[in-house]
Amino acid sequence: MNWKKEILEKIEFDNIKNREEKEKVACKVAEKVKDGQVIGFGSGSTSYLAILKIAEKVQKENLHITAIPTSLEIKMLCGYLGIPTAALFEKKPDWSFDGTDEVDENKWLIKGRGGAMFQEKLNIASSSITYILIDESKKVEKLGTNFPIPVECYPGAITHIKEELRKLGTNEIVLRKAVGKDGPVVTENGNLILDVRMENITAQTEKEIKAITGVIESGLFIGYPIEVLE
Repeated sequence: MNWKKEILEKIEFDNIKNREEKEKVACKVAEKVKDGQVIGFGSGSTSYLAILKIAEKVQKENLHITAIPTSLEIKMLCGYLGIPTAALFEKKPDWSFDGTDEVDENKWLIKGRGGAMFQEKLNIASSSITYILIDESKKVEKLGTNFPIPVECYPGAITHIKEELRKLGTNEIVLRKAVGKDGPVVTENGNLILDVRMENITAQTEKEIKAITGVIESGLFIGYPIEVLE
């Protein structure tokens, strides 16, 4: 028995929506990979497909790259595919890629349905450029059209954070419940997630949410160096 392969071979995303479109954009980002690069690997189904394409290129062209993964699942996938990984305190990414839940014409994003927005934002903030991989369904005229803003919170501060979020004009604040386990979602950082809906998202909203004591990170990405690939 191959110890590593036996455990990791089931790391996959089932029932991927718009898979054909996502595979096309996955190929586009794989073309950007060069030998010796350190690359920030995003989370989610589109990133998953991109990582598979990158692994094919690495093997075919005998490239040597290092990934900085944004979640445990992606780190495990890299282990299965034989792609070395590192942490941000060890290496700085040459560039990153990730998916998104929503993107508007300003290139503002909502991310975090998978709960990994803290590490995702660290990668994006540390990279000179991040390629955001989308299909047509991700485009919105107004941010917040389809999804709430995820807010990762220190558990002991939940009540305080809710009160402060209401002062910012929120319409709805919901503690995200887990699927497959009792209770709320617990992030890889040991925190909880509030899903927040707001009528007006401005250029200052990300900073206003982050300024609340007890907020670890939000799923708003405003003003980062990104390029949208579709």
